[in-house]
Amino acid sequence: MTEKSITTVSTTSDDKQPRSRVIVAIPTVGRGPILSATVRHLATQTRLPDLVVVSGAEPRDFGNLPGAQLDFPLELVLGPRGTCPQRNLALELAKPGDLMLFLDDDFLLAPDHLARLEEIFVANPDILISTGAVLEDGIMGPGLTFEEGLMALENGLKAPAEDNIESIRNGYGCNMAVRIDTIKANGIRFDERLPLYGWFEDVDFSLRAAQSGRVVKCSALRGVHLGTKTGRTSGKKLGYSQVANLVYICRKGVLPAKTSARNIFRNFAANLARSVKPKSFVDHRGRLVGNFIAFGDWLRGRLDPERIKEF
Repeated sequence: MTEKSITTVSTTSDDKQPRSRVIVAIPTVGRGPILSATVRHLATQTRLPDLVVVSGAEPRDFGNLPGAQLDFPLELVLGPRGTCPQRNLALELAKPGDLMLFLDDDFLLAPDHLARLEEIFVANPDILISTGAVLEDGIMGPGLTFEEGLMALENGLKAPAEDNIESIRNGYGCNMAVRIDTIKANGIRFDERLPLYGWFEDVDFSLRAAQSGRVVKCSALRGVHLGTKTGRTSGKKLGYSQVANLVYICRKGVLPAKTSARNIFRNFAANLARSVKPKSFVDHRGRLVGNFIAFGDWLRGRLDPERIKEF
């Protein structure tokens, strides 16, 4: 089990402890201001979280949250840096019967998100993982400011929510809920051999979990992903992971070879094309360099997702 240090910085008392809890888990590194705003935005939920777990690598990752007075319990967890180990730390705090919603530190939920999430999981006991509808995703462009995200959320919520539940291959890690009972009973964890940003970790986790329950997209679960550019993995490291992680997941027998090859080629082609005239908010040239290093390691028989720690 990963070593961890846990500090509870805010608590609320409730004589009626819920039979099952809805927990929000947020891994974060180096983005204190946006994290703090995202956590405080959870106070707008019509059904407040029973616990919010923020998993960081060092104290400064938590921004101004230590000592904050919030309307819900908050635990700050310190451990190894990386999306996968930080999410696993949060999983260790969950108990049987809990639902855990993994959020990126720049994802804003619609006010009814947690209430609808709980309703859906109670009404559909076969659902193991759910992901919601992203009304706007700043990761596809230069990113949204917090204020722009609030506006996008307000505009997106003008249309009534649909109630579609469709089976999908994998959850989207920026907003992905899991049923803890089944996850723990089957020993499913995020693979910590996918380091740092953990490229494709949500796909790997979902495909392994799908053997034990349904993976779905619920259109009633809405939110906005800011796609904040600060605190992200360097282009070279991410480019290496675009190849190494997919080959590793394929070799585990989780991802079909055809799917792995298609995604590797698509990312390489995009990096190659966009390196000619790169956008300021995406380091496509760095990613291309990482792709080539990974291809070289692959030919030499030493391709390893964890090699990016040496860069």
